[in-house]
Amino acid sequence: MEVITFNELRRIKDSLPSGSMQRIADDLNLSVDTVRNYFGGRHYEGGESVGFHVEKGPDGGIVTLDDRTILDYARKLLKEMEQ
Repeated sequence: MEVITFNELRRIKDSLPSGSMQRIADDLNLSVDTVRNYFGGRHYEGGESVGFHVEKGPDGGIVTLDDRTILDYARKLLKEMEQ
């Protein structure tokens, strides 16, 4: 489980290079819409719910993510970009 602000989650998503949503989806065997939903999207027709719980508050509110797999992968991609 991970607790993060909504705005920080969106900053991570926005910092990823173009094509990252598809790469994450392919590498984790998920639909791209499921990955988008993880970062706050609402693509439920083509993707799944991802255990994304929002509590309203400052900085976009607090998000509790039931599974950190996608977030950890996104952070890994960001570290690769830094190198």
